[in-house]
Amino acid sequence: MQRFQGRVAVVSGAAQGMGKAVALRLGSEGATVIAADINGAGAEKTAKEIGGKSIGVACDIGDEAAVAKLFAEVAKFGKLDVQVNAAAIVPFTPWDKIDFAEWRRIMRVNLDGLFLMCKAGSDIMRKADYGRIINFCSNSIFAGTPNMAHYVASKGGVMTFSRALATELGGNKITVNCVAPGLVNSESVQASQHKEAFGFVEMLQAIKGHGQPEDVVPAVAFLASDEAHWITGQTLVVDAGMVRW
Repeated sequence: MQRFQGRVAVVSGAAQGMGKAVALRLGSEGATVIAADINGAGAEKTAKEIGGKSIGVACDIGDEAAVAKLFAEVAKFGKLDVQVNAAAIVPFTPWDKIDFAEWRRIMRVNLDGLFLMCKAGSDIMRKADYGRIINFCSNSIFAGTPNMAHYVASKGGVMTFSRALATELGGNKITVNCVAPGLVNSESVQASQHKEAFGFVEMLQAIKGHGQPEDVVPAVAFLASDEAHWITGQTLVVDAGMVRW
């Protein structure tokens, strides 16, 4: 399929994991992708893998000036059709170890960064009365996953913010939805203590197996497509049925 032929997309967190998998999928279906990540070299590598006019941009999404610089690059393409906000910090911090500095470290990226990205992206989309915004939530908001209270709080904010933003932007034919993955076998998970949880998580899943980034991508691609024009303000859980609600 070439559902995104002629479309311009920006994907944050595109240097690895689910963000990279999404960027590659959109590119494979014809999109020109601005791959953004705090790891600029990784973002550029993703863009090269996509080819065409796609570019990689180093961006700390929690920094207002960095986001402005990113969208100055996006503006050069003349439009923005799809925005996927996958960048996030996923901590493993027991409650007794969370101080205010640690709380703010997570919120700065997971919520402040999301606001900055959505604000800049929607400003471009509104000029064309068209857009697809997909924000990455997490099934942890339903499970109350331990050792990440601040992360769970931030992702709960992602879901409710997305609902409100869908209302704000609906008049411009811009949809705003969330995907809420479960535990996924990404580089960041393998570098953390979360990698020890796959067995327990699999036990809770309706469909057995270990989630891979590519398992989440089809849901994102659908929500980013024209087919999803009548869907907005929703959260789609993509976790093999660990959470059933």
